[in-house]
Amino acid sequence: MKVVLFCGGYGLRMRSGVDSAPKPMMTIGDRPVLWHVMRYYAHFGHTEFILCLGYGARSVKDYFLDYRETASNDFVLSKGGRSVELLGSDISDWRITFVDTGLDSEIGERLRRVRQYLGDDEVFLANYGDVLTDAPMDGIVQRFLGTDDVGSMLVVKPRNSFHVVDVDADSKVTGFLPAEDMALRINGGYFVLRQSIFDYLEPGDDLVMHGCVRAAKEGRMAAVPYDGFWAPMDTLKERAMLEDLHAKGTAPWELWRSGR
Repeated sequence: MKVVLFCGGYGLRMRSGVDSAPKPMMTIGDRPVLWHVMRYYAHFGHTEFILCLGYGARSVKDYFLDYRETASNDFVLSKGGRSVELLGSDISDWRITFVDTGLDSEIGERLRRVRQYLGDDEVFLANYGDVLTDAPMDGIVQRFLGTDDVGSMLVVKPRNSFHVVDVDADSKVTGFLPAEDMALRINGGYFVLRQSIFDYLEPGDDLVMHGCVRAAKEGRMAAVPYDGFWAPMDTLKERAMLEDLHAKGTAPWELWRSGR
């Protein structure tokens, strides 16, 4: 099953200058968050990727063209460095299609521009390329295949420190409620889609606010509530948290290490 990843985000809240990498190429440990997302899917056997490139396309291409397996795998070096024998591999069975989908295209339009590369796959996966989870993707896919839905999306509780403030008619504060304690779900960025999603997308559309909204109005968009680990990497604070989990060896999304 092919995986479409949207890799053209500017990452303005984490950029250090005009030459900064696109957000999916911001690193956790020695690897970009995009690689962590791809390894998550590969753990479930999904190793055919379609990268929708935009801002920073060259850095994404160069990273994989110059990929060093030795950075995250054990190996044996001999003959003064002329021979390197890998004891493991990350991406040897991956097939990656790189497609320039425009600098400022909406997500739905990026998806439309890679439709031809989906081939005959009726069902495919999609992700923003910068959000991590330990959700059981195999189970999510199996449940989806038993429906006639156009798509499903992981929906999670908001992960932030904001509080909702209750105010009475006299502008007096009557209470506070952490946003994560509300009966509220947000888009978690992990999609399972049928190619019929293209029937709901017009040129220039956004995937969620146009395509998914139209499908939902017809009762053909499913939610997958998940209360386990889920984390975006939108800010430096969030990146630091993910770095810390990785450094401690307790990163929940690294299912390939835990064997789950």
